[in-house]
Amino acid sequence: MTTLCPPRLIVVDDEEGVRETLADYLGQQGFDVRTAEDGRALDAHLVAGPADLIMLDVNMPGEDGFAIARRLRASSSVPIIMVTAAGDVIDRIVGLEIGADDYVAKPFDLRELHSRLRAVLRRLKRGSQSDVPNAGPVALADRVPSQREEGLIPFGKVMLDFPRYCLVASDGERQRLTLMEIELLRVFVENPHRVLSREHIFELAHGRAIEPFDRSIDIRITRLRRKIEIDPAKPEIIRTIRGVGYLFTPPETRA
Repeated sequence: MTTLCPPRLIVVDDEEGVRETLADYLGQQGFDVRTAEDGRALDAHLVAGPADLIMLDVNMPGEDGFAIARRLRASSSVPIIMVTAAGDVIDRIVGLEIGADDYVAKPFDLRELHSRLRAVLRRLKRGSQSDVPNAGPVALADRVPSQREEGLIPFGKVMLDFPRYCLVASDGERQRLTLMEIELLRVFVENPHRVLSREHIFELAHGRAIEPFDRSIDIRITRLRRKIEIDPAKPEIIRTIRGVGYLFTPPETRA
């Protein structure tokens, strides 16, 4: 009988009470929880062993959550959930711009937090299955007609490598993608030539309904355009349909 390893979570928060509460509750929910009071403690944990998820508080003294997230994104695609102050829209926008995969606001409901964490893990698992023939993003890639080499999909100025969570430039340089960026690309590849509303995209990518006035999809698509479009100011692959949503046109099918 195979024993599944518990998901490895690191909670980074300068408040000891928050760390203890989350470690206790999420430990009971089957997570292997480590806690860190700052960026240095997080670095030490990552040296000792990898994490499947990092929950990162924004408002910490010294090196804040944004600075830590930037460091992580420079070398890692590990999913990051930012913890922001309630109603602080600017913090959410900045976190998403940096490359966070999701966010929760304090004070949060523990059951909702657990649901968010599990949703990220499901997306992570779906992505990891892409190394298996006819599963996950590799199978989805077959829906985009192209002449592929080693499973790479032409995407504007780069090639998309679904299994390895990265984009490959013409000179071979690789650029990491976050889990949420991969999920958005998966949604678009599954729905070519279809206009998708923000609400529909969010639901397909996150597995839950979008919150009122949530603009996270717009922010993430802007980030993606910078990475895949030849001219992000005049996108041709992921186009905005004003008042409706977005339209994905596979690169090799554009007129």
